Amino acid sequence: MTTGFEKRIRLLWLALGLVCALILFYSVYTFIGTFVFGVFIYYAVRPIYSRLNVRIASPTLAAFLSMFLLVLPALLIVVVTLGIAVEELLRFVRNSDLEGLEAALSPYVNDIVSNVGLDAIMSGNIDTLTLQQVLAIVTQLVSFVGLGVLHLFIMLALAFYLLRDGSRLSALCLRCVPHETFEAYGRAVDKDLKNVYFGNIANAVFTGTIGAITYTSLNFFAPVGAAIPYPALLGLLTGVASLIPVVGMKLVYFPVAAYLAGMLVVSGQVGALWFVVAFALLSLIVVDTIPDVVLRPFVSGGTLHSGTLMLTYIFGSLLFGWYGIFLAPLLLVVVVEFVRIALPTLYTSWGDRVGDGQTTLADTNWRTHSRDVTVESTDGGQEDGHTDDPCH
Repeated sequence: MTTGFEKRIRLLWLALGLVCALILFYSVYTFIGTFVFGVFIYYAVRPIYSRLNVRIASPTLAAFLSMFLLVLPALLIVVVTLGIAVEELLRFVRNSDLEGLEAALSPYVNDIVSNVGLDAIMSGNIDTLTLQQVLAIVTQLVSFVGLGVLHLFIMLALAFYLLRDGSRLSALCLRCVPHETFEAYGRAVDKDLKNVYFGNIANAVFTGTIGAITYTSLNFFAPVGAAIPYPALLGLLTGVASLIPVVGMKLVYFPVAAYLAGMLVVSGQVGALWFVVAFALLSLIVVDTIPDVVLRPFVSGGTLHSGTLMLTYIFGSLLFGWYGIFLAPLLLVVVVEFVRIALPTLYTSWGDRVGDGQTTLADTNWRTHSRDVTVESTDGGQEDGHTDDPCH
């Protein structure tokens, strides 16, 4: 009776654990992009946190300052850029003749105004349908902004608590699964993810430098009235935007190309549009594609093969969308380290028997790519040999 009761209790605990695991999996899957980006922020900030934590007694303060020191430069660049963009737009509106542009955009603006019902609102003739349309638009806008703020908060909170309590979490995992292979696997995954994700920050620095040099050099060939505004700042902004997967840098140089083209068309310099084409092509190839496809795998690789990592970045974005550039390397690291560390142990524990002169995957020395060979000695015992021949 006692044995049967203990089995039922054990099954009950297993069922409860399975339910908890499914709930956790569903929660992470629902916010997978946010979760992965939060992990990326954690690994990007951790080198700064490690240095500050030695000098600051409070882990909470060290984690907060680490995130602030990483976010502040990017935030300053974005704020300064937005301020300059608004200033340039106001100056463009004051100094340009916009009658032709107004005539071209007037039909579209009137259509938007009539659909939204702004003319009825301005005249005070508001009916129920117009009010519903306005409320629907406001609700969608508030929902969009609120959802964005929520995702940002989750990212930052996840990174903050991983910084502050990451050591406790790893110690808890090691207590739950006290096995040397699991510990080696966890440490290897952690090391590779640190190389990959911190490499993204290094790639952003290199991209910003390349962008600043490219745009400053291109300005020497700019026609009169078509110079790139603030080329060094624009280059730094491309580096910050490279942290946004897939569309990041395009959010910078697409609007700038449209701005330059509009300036030339309004001023009647249609023949100088070649400069806009050159700017767009150099931005796409030199500033965007080459750092993202070629440079990023080399600065992020670590122990991973740079070619494999390059393909991971490419196919990750295609398979998973905007967060694929962060999720795909994580999956690659998990799989590679499982094959390298966990699989040989499982292979051995499943009863692999080593005959005379035979070797197994578990016997491979992964530093020298050689194998330890177990052979029968002349006295009936066993001797351990070592060979550099993988076919021995």
